[in-house]
Amino acid sequence: MFLWSVASFLSAAAGGLGLLLVARLLLGVGEAPTVPAGWKAIGQWFPKQERGTATAVFDGCAKISNVIGIPIMAFLVSVFSWHAAFLFTGALSVVYLVAWWLLYRTPSAAVADGRMSDEELAYIHDGGAEGEGVLAEGSLRGVGYLLRRRKTWGLALGYASYTYAYYVLLTWLPGYLKQQFGVNLLQGGLYTMIPWLVAVIAQFLIAGVLMDRWVARTGQVTRVRRIVLVVSMLASLAVTGAAYSDSITVAIIFISIGAAGLAVSVPAGSSIVSLIAPEGYTGSLGGIVNFVANLIGIAAPIVTGMVVDATGSFAGAFVVTGAVLVAGIVCYTAVLGSMDRMAAPPAAR
Repeated sequence: MFLWSVASFLSAAAGGLGLLLVARLLLGVGEAPTVPAGWKAIGQWFPKQERGTATAVFDGCAKISNVIGIPIMAFLVSVFSWHAAFLFTGALSVVYLVAWWLLYRTPSAAVADGRMSDEELAYIHDGGAEGEGVLAEGSLRGVGYLLRRRKTWGLALGYASYTYAYYVLLTWLPGYLKQQFGVNLLQGGLYTMIPWLVAVIAQFLIAGVLMDRWVARTGQVTRVRRIVLVVSMLASLAVTGAAYSDSITVAIIFISIGAAGLAVSVPAGSSIVSLIAPEGYTGSLGGIVNFVANLIGIAAPIVTGMVVDATGSFAGAFVVTGAVLVAGIVCYTAVLGSMDRMAAPPAAR
């Protein structure tokens, strides 16, 4: 958090491309542990039947930042300058750093501080929460072990398909609206709010509340998550319809359905990390999944830009995105297989 705060202020101070690139690389270093650390915290704090809601809140807040942040950034850039946007995010990050440092505790520390009862800690552990005392010995050897498991690649590539589509919308949606319908920066920021708002609502209600209740009622973790994953990924294919829309209203409807499908797939997909990771290796598996996903996600804005330059429209770029999502469905189903916990590496056993 400290590093990404510094990166935001450095971006505002950049007078050329060189310092801006250094600042963005520093931002990547600072942000990289956030998602796997968040998944591990969810694995320690929540029983299995509550992780859908917990993950929906965790990821949904990132989507809310698009609902709130994009119009704010568009306003700051339009009224002041692009520097103001980075100064704002830097100051906000410092506030969050202080809040996290003061408020977050592990479950055992919360009990020791009197913030949680022993009964609640027992409830969490009885529900399948990962223990804090489980140590992953030989972590590099453990990563190599995980990389040789089919489940790891099924989950990583499935999640990567979501990340690719998410990056396409995150980086190119304002540009698409400007090129296709001629809206300005501020208008584009307001239109961009709508798909992310729909995505947040769908994620919390479907992937959070509905999925957790379904799991609690049936006890069929694999079946429930697989159904939610496949249906949501199929819904996300709606983004391809935006490329052939003649009006901005129709385009926003298609994009909103697609964004909702993508958002719903996240809690169903990312909560699998703590379900299948060997004891003590949730952070390691989360790091692998996040690394592979972002490695493929990095290609999304580049590929989209190349396709748009070559064809003069976004149609081909959205079709490519649809193909990636179809591949993700295959990985989540045929490659991942059952969602039972993998055996620990031989050395740990």
